[in-house]
Amino acid sequence: MEDNDFKTRIALETLERYSGSLSSDFCSNLIITNFPKYVEYFAHSRGLKTHEGAMFVTAHCKEEDVSILDFKIGSPAAALVIDTCSFLPIQTSIFLGMCGGLRRRYKIGEYLLPVASIRAEGTSDYYFPPEVPALANFLMQKAVSEVLEMERSAYHVGITYTTNMRFWEFKEDFVSKLKASRAQGIEMECATLFSASYKYKFNLGALLLISDLPLEPKGIKTKESSEKVYGSYTADHVEKGVRILKAARDMLGKKVKGYYSKEDV
Repeated sequence: MEDNDFKTRIALETLERYSGSLSSDFCSNLIITNFPKYVEYFAHSRGLKTHEGAMFVTAHCKEEDVSILDFKIGSPAAALVIDTCSFLPIQTSIFLGMCGGLRRRYKIGEYLLPVASIRAEGTSDYYFPPEVPALANFLMQKAVSEVLEMERSAYHVGITYTTNMRFWEFKEDFVSKLKASRAQGIEMECATLFSASYKYKFNLGALLLISDLPLEPKGIKTKESSEKVYGSYTADHVEKGVRILKAARDMLGKKVKGYYSKEDV
């Protein structure tokens, strides 16, 4: 018991150092993201202060009982955010990220609801053997689909390919392997987030914005196209995240199946 208490204290102190927030500042519902612009929008739209630590940027809205945290980019950072935030009394959480769309019919600005991710990033190996799939939490993804359907948003359902490799678009062997996987999107964090959240029974879903079409001619993301995506879709993506958390809380009240219990072995 003492060892568990010590581990909890170290984890929460680490979160406080990295986030610039006290652990008690965090609300019971959490948005995690890769983008400081998302935190800036959330804070500005609600008149909140942002907090910055050694790694993360955060903002906390007590009125809506929602916190938002930008953990930067990549699977090691994704692992760290779950390793620390899993010690908080979080009820629901959603990852708002972006991905490259891997189907010709996809359009920039549409959403991808990932039900699972291919573990090609390596970091998830620290949580489970390779044969264990990386799955999003069922209840959270049900909340995602409910909100998207209610708002009649354009979205797709599928799996993502999670990799740490940058500039993979110029590596023919990798592109061939990616196509053979039949993944619908490619990104850098979901497999780690899903594996770590399952390990720690942290209820996490994801909603990805299709920000580029990297297999198409001239479809690779550039600085200019990235800024256009932020300008066009940031508000909608963040507000959807807030509504998804509310929908998930309503489902919890109705005891909808699919919620991880930390009492389960």
